[in-house]
Amino acid sequence: MRRISWWRILLAGAATVVVGTKVATALKSRTKTIDASAERDETERVRRIYDKAANHYDRAIGLMEKFLLGGGRRWVCSQSHGDVLEIAIGTGRNLPYYPSSVSLTGIDLSPDMLAIARHRAEESGRNVALHVGDAQALGFPDGQFDTVVSTLSLCTIPDERRAVAEVRRVLRPGGRFLMLEHVRSPVLPARTVQRMLDPLVVRLQADHLLREPLQPLRAEGFEIERIERSKWGIIERVSARKPA
Repeated sequence: MRRISWWRILLAGAATVVVGTKVATALKSRTKTIDASAERDETERVRRIYDKAANHYDRAIGLMEKFLLGGGRRWVCSQSHGDVLEIAIGTGRNLPYYPSSVSLTGIDLSPDMLAIARHRAEESGRNVALHVGDAQALGFPDGQFDTVVSTLSLCTIPDERRAVAEVRRVLRPGGRFLMLEHVRSPVLPARTVQRMLDPLVVRLQADHLLREPLQPLRAEGFEIERIERSKWGIIERVSARKPA
């Protein structure tokens, strides 16, 4: 049996904390509630965090990507086709990995993050329609897209089930949802570290370390085509399809 490298697990956890402390200031913790007003408040808190984080987000998240993501962005984006929507596109870190043939639209809650994405698109010559928007209430008609992409976004969206339902709504029948996410690890030592860090990271950057996004995907009727896990099960790559 392969031994679990504790120092690697702790390093991954430390990287997550570094990202959190760089991208956000400590905000007063809120208890979860299904109350709509509280959910709006949490969504606004997420927007403020990432508006404030925008100017140093790329530098900060680079540390986590180096240790955890590998070729995850390329894996997800290279499979997209047709009319593509990326939810929570952030600063546009995925832009280099999309096929040139796709018609790309991106939304993000944070105008300041989108400004960086727009600059990145202009520099690279990438044609992309960028809009301020909430993944929990997408402003697009039913069945508009062939592919929806999400990388490291369901972990910060207050109501991930609603976001997944919106993804399903805007996909055409047979359309694909491609996802890269950090998730609750099935490996006990790694999960223990996640549990220790989760309250702090949620408070600092509204980032949930213990979510299991496959659950809302299945609950919303997606057909799971492919799952790949790495880094002690912390990183999950998923290809799912809306039934035809």
